[in-house]
Amino acid sequence: MSSSTTPQPLRGRLLPEVVRDRVRGLRRRLPVPLVRQVDRRLGATPVLPTPEELARAAARPEPPRTPVRLWIAPANFAGQGHAWARAVDEHVPGAGARCMAVEGPHGFAADQVVPAAAYRDIAWQKAQERYVLASYTHVLVEAGRPVLGTLYGRTCAGELPRLRQAGGVVGLISHGSDLRVPSRHAERFQHSPFRGSDDPLTARLERNALAQVQLFETFDGPTFVSTPDLLDDAPRATWCPTVVDPDRWASDTPVLERPRPRVVHVPSRGRLKGSAHIDAVLTDLHERGGVDYVRLEGVPHTTVQREVRAADVVIDQAVMGLYGVSALEGLAAGRLVLGFVGDRVRERVRDLTGLDVPIVEITPETLADVLGSTLDDRDTARSRATLGPAFVREVHDGRRSAAVLGAWLATSPLPSEA
Repeated sequence: MSSSTTPQPLRGRLLPEVVRDRVRGLRRRLPVPLVRQVDRRLGATPVLPTPEELARAAARPEPPRTPVRLWIAPANFAGQGHAWARAVDEHVPGAGARCMAVEGPHGFAADQVVPAAAYRDIAWQKAQERYVLASYTHVLVEAGRPVLGTLYGRTCAGELPRLRQAGGVVGLISHGSDLRVPSRHAERFQHSPFRGSDDPLTARLERNALAQVQLFETFDGPTFVSTPDLLDDAPRATWCPTVVDPDRWASDTPVLERPRPRVVHVPSRGRLKGSAHIDAVLTDLHERGGVDYVRLEGVPHTTVQREVRAADVVIDQAVMGLYGVSALEGLAAGRLVLGFVGDRVRERVRDLTGLDVPIVEITPETLADVLGSTLDDRDTARSRATLGPAFVREVHDGRRSAAVLGAWLATSPLPSEA
């Protein structure tokens, strides 16, 4: 199609929020074909969904046949929405859960997977609203993203009143970068990737996180965070631990028995994990024959699982002061896991669970020495690695997460009782 016939987006015309609300209300009332034309002209849907994409998006799961029915959407980062839903199914009597996710590159499982173009489509949005409001008693909104596409705006804030109007009980949960304020992180940590950074990514994360913090502070319902470091940005929230299946990640590959240990690093975002520091140390060791260094980024999760289960050492990150899903996967596989957890998170986990996080502490300055000590004293390193599966099974196998969500579900009145 030539440029003369291609609709040119009209973005950039900033309107007051009250005007945007009226436009969204009008959009919800207009005929679908007309809305699709307008959305395309405004750049809201750069590409219209194909019939195949709309059909996949319309494949909605059968709701649970329980008195309490929880809908979790729409992020499913690292498969956590799906993991929390299954934890509720298995461990919360009288409750069931389903999850939805916008389709992403990693292919994490979800009960409903929606292509991005369909997620922005008015017909899908209206049908999804009818389905969610008619089928579920509770909604857990992930990462501040809208459950119903852009039907009520680009964040979840506009749709929260609608979800409640229909009798639903709503909670918010944060995964990480959606809530972690870069400027505050830079004040807390010497090697924060946000220190002295004025790049577009940091500016966008700062803007979005501050909006999410404000939402968490003003929201009068329950708020949850998936990692304990986020309690610094949302002190009123409750930790709902990330979930990893210990059996799925279990490995019988011996640890640190090869002359040249296999070291794996799997950053979701290299810059935010301090991968430049890690690469410098590990590449040097690899070239000198000390280790076999494998660095994975943007690969399917099946590849990550295979490499982690075959590794000797897994390096999570070196700059963030936390531990996430990648670290837990390494622990569940019984690998020696290195990362910058920080005293604050270690103390918080110990206070909440009574357990020590069995991740070997590193910083950019100490990484080389820690690896040297590991190679010099493999018996001690192997003993540390054996602690990982038990920690994951006790804290991150879904039972604690289900207990946290179950407490909310049990104390919230059902719509018929409200």
